[in-house]
Amino acid sequence: MKKPVFTGAGVAIITPFTSTGEVNYDEFKKILDYQIDHGTDAIIIVGTTGESSTMTLKEHAEVVDFGCSYVAGRVPVVAGAGSNDTAAAVELTREAAKSGADAVLSVTPYYNKTTQRGLIAHFQAIADCSDCPVILYNVPSRTGLSISPETYKVLSEHPNINGSKEASGNFSLLAEAMHLCGDNMNFWSGNDDQIVPLMSMGGKGVISVLSNVAPAQTHKLTQLCLEGKFDEASRLQIDYMPLIKALFCEVNPIPVKKAMELLGWQVGDVRLPLVGVTAEHEALLRRELDKMGCKI
Repeated sequence: MKKPVFTGAGVAIITPFTSTGEVNYDEFKKILDYQIDHGTDAIIIVGTTGESSTMTLKEHAEVVDFGCSYVAGRVPVVAGAGSNDTAAAVELTREAAKSGADAVLSVTPYYNKTTQRGLIAHFQAIADCSDCPVILYNVPSRTGLSISPETYKVLSEHPNINGSKEASGNFSLLAEAMHLCGDNMNFWSGNDDQIVPLMSMGGKGVISVLSNVAPAQTHKLTQLCLEGKFDEASRLQIDYMPLIKALFCEVNPIPVKKAMELLGWQVGDVRLPLVGVTAEHEALLRRELDKMGCKI
């Protein structure tokens, strides 16, 4: 049995920027402390929500290094280290391991895509390059490519592949993968609107956008699931559905960064090609945050 890197709510944390576009490390410290103080079980740094796709390799490595150093073992840190270029993903993984990351998050190759055999070769190369545990990331809505259950089975046999962030929304795929992999593959929800269903099947938690604005509540939801209290967890999941929907009213992380700004964080603008939310969606976010009592 593979011990999961973490159980519960891991925040897919935003990266705050200054007014001139650099990483705002002073604000980042405050956000990291806030997350840990409010029950977040793990920090997932420079993933999609952290705008990794518009960071240089140098900038990416610096943010990971800073995050690992500042968190200093208070909770596990998972470093985004994916790429559609295997060599680049290997380099990012090695850098994350040097920085002391507890695991890396590695997305399926996008745009050039690959075959299932290519996926196996890609992820095995990443898992072979260091001792850092690897969490796969299956998000076909962004990559145009999905990991098959049979590929999950092969990858689960690698000792360094700890599990997967499953954001396919395909519960038939998930059930078959869980059946084939058994205890050799841990699964976390990659969709905030599917935390309870996935955990009811044996998932270990969530890698969450919602946690940016509601860390204590997301932690509570996952803890209820881990304790087998699915009726209570389901009610909480349903209560938060309007806010979750609002956080995805435009492409992630556009809405969540605006939501954090509305709560008082100095997060800066998203980087191009992303642009800020419309006035209509800003009003929607404000309403839903107020309804759920979100504040800092």
